Amino acid sequence: MALKGLDIFKLSPKKNCKECGSPTCMAFSMKVAQGAVSVDACPYFSEDAKAALNEATAPPMKTIKVGAGDKEMSLGGETVLFRHEKTYVSKTRYAVAICSCMDDAEIDAKLAAIPKVDYERIGERMFVEMIYLNYAPSAGAEKYLEVVKKAAALDRVLVLGCTDVEVAKQALELVKDSKPILNGATPENYAEMSAVATAAGVALGVRGADINEIYDTVAALEKAGNKNLLIDVGVNSIKDAFATAVQLRRAAIKDNDRTCGYPSIVRVGGLAQGDKHLQAALASVFTMKYGSIVVLDQMTYAEALPLYGLRQNIFTDPQKPMKVEPGIYPLNGADENSICVTTVDFALTYFVVSGELERSGVPLNLIINDAGGLSVLTSWAAGKFSAGTISKFFAEHDIEGKLKSRKLVIPGKVAVLKGELEAKLPGWEIIIAPNEAVQLVKFMKDLTA
Repeated sequence: MALKGLDIFKLSPKKNCKECGSPTCMAFSMKVAQGAVSVDACPYFSEDAKAALNEATAPPMKTIKVGAGDKEMSLGGETVLFRHEKTYVSKTRYAVAICSCMDDAEIDAKLAAIPKVDYERIGERMFVEMIYLNYAPSAGAEKYLEVVKKAAALDRVLVLGCTDVEVAKQALELVKDSKPILNGATPENYAEMSAVATAAGVALGVRGADINEIYDTVAALEKAGNKNLLIDVGVNSIKDAFATAVQLRRAAIKDNDRTCGYPSIVRVGGLAQGDKHLQAALASVFTMKYGSIVVLDQMTYAEALPLYGLRQNIFTDPQKPMKVEPGIYPLNGADENSICVTTVDFALTYFVVSGELERSGVPLNLIINDAGGLSVLTSWAAGKFSAGTISKFFAEHDIEGKLKSRKLVIPGKVAVLKGELEAKLPGWEIIIAPNEAVQLVKFMKDLTA
């Protein structure tokens, strides 16, 4: 149960020294209870009190770090079941599965296809972040180790799907510095696998025949001191996998059962059994509920575009609009004499509009107004994108001093602003753009022809 401000105050030094930035220890305690500040901001809490508070105020789901360097990523750490309650913390990561049972040509082809899905959407890089390497005993250890070496060359986070302790140990020796995940602990081998994973300093994935077996194995690993864990929800059936993912998350968040509070691995490729359309549907389902790592048999642009778009919509803070920095963005080699185009700072609007403007090839200065991260019509309705706010923004940022052009293109959906803008910005020619961004390419070419 989360601590209240009074509980934290009882452990505080009660100095009211203000060194933490709060006027009193009670005010500081209230901020800690709300999650607005860390208890470490107070220099006078005892170490025992800090340890107790950090444990009590930690998220019900443990945050697990995987990968190394600029590839490091966080999994878990969630505090709510539904995004609208607060926000999700760690986005779902996608992996492509490769099995050592495949022939060399197929393995090479799958590895070669992974870097091809790599693009940017609304300022976020979309790419295959992980590779899941499944060990097939029939193919032998040597072949598996060769596959691990090949996959490591792509510089992605690896997930080693291997339940053979000796093979897992050899594979980890090859790639342990990149902090992969070892997904191979079972009720039969968990003690040995835990020792291997702990020695290599990597996270350990836990499997089981059902949710009860998984729970007991995780509890045994926790008792042995290993809490750097993930839970594989299994591939027995779609129904069982979904139930396991949801029940574990609910038990962690609602019942504060920390044995259930670990990130999950969902092998949707195994659940779909070769059906690509079903695999895509399952990837979407488990992105929403509640896959930390979703493993697919393949990832092409056909799968990636809707899937990453879904993920980006889900894993943004609903209380904080996605926005870009207001200012002047020269495009296509624009200078101070180039025509001006203006729109709002909502990230989706910016990236869609700027992309079309770049495609036009016309040199221009894109002026992004501070509209609170709202879309064109929403910000106009809220009074954040009006003739008054635009003219004020121009004055505060000295637009007229920085740019010599006096032609300004405004969004077609706020054409009503034309007359008032001409009054507020004397000397400027206000031009109305089309309603849709896709029409900007032809519009800009015709305008400057």
